[in-house]
Amino acid sequence: MNAQQANVENIANNLANSNTSGFKARRAQFQDLLYQNVVQPGTPSGQQTITPTGLQLGLGTKAASNEIIFTQGDFSQTSNPLDLVIQGNGFFQIQLPSGQLAYTRDGEFQLNRDGNVVNSNGQLLSPQITVPPNAQNITIANDGTVAYTVPGQTTAQNAGQIQLAMFINPAGLNGVGQNLYLATDASGDPIVANPGGTEGLGTLLQGYTEQSNVSVVNEFVNLIVSQRAYEANSKVVKAADEMYQQMNNLTQ
Repeated sequence: MNAQQANVENIANNLANSNTSGFKARRAQFQDLLYQNVVQPGTPSGQQTITPTGLQLGLGTKAASNEIIFTQGDFSQTSNPLDLVIQGNGFFQIQLPSGQLAYTRDGEFQLNRDGNVVNSNGQLLSPQITVPPNAQNITIANDGTVAYTVPGQTTAQNAGQIQLAMFINPAGLNGVGQNLYLATDASGDPIVANPGGTEGLGTLLQGYTEQSNVSVVNEFVNLIVSQRAYEANSKVVKAADEMYQQMNNLTQ
């Protein structure tokens, strides 16, 4: 019952973030617990024979992990030239106030008062990209090159290069909220390069955001299955309690 409760909480979090840009759903995974070995498999049952199967009574299940599913979400077109989508593998790098780098698939970016590209929380995109106040026609190429024009000039000016990071095991990243992940020993060190390079990183698409990859239909199906499993387990507990009561009555 505790395992199914954890499953319901995981489903609830997925559903709550079904409209969160760049959100990646989590899938609960379970493991069976220890077994009571009443008869160990392979125990001798005679001089020339052994027990073929044994008798083991399981002690239930537990929630082992909730793996992050990094499938691509749908694209939504916007009017913001700083909104970006990663087509394929990779994460944007965000510099936290502590100086540590965090990683995200949320490409909703804006400019702060200093002309720096920041996320919705005002945290800097890394490497830092800065454009002047009079910048016009900001363009971001598929390879992450940022350019702009200024009044009176026709030649585009280069504002910097967006780089992406990828991990050998992205499911091992540590989610810390605000659409951000931190690297861990399980995820491995980030591989940083330009988008679309030979390292397998995806390319950028300007003027779009990546929506959550949560399937509301699948989550509701999983919710119904989890609820029914919880109900079935509660009935088993009730039945076992009634059996113990009958046993107690026999001894009186």
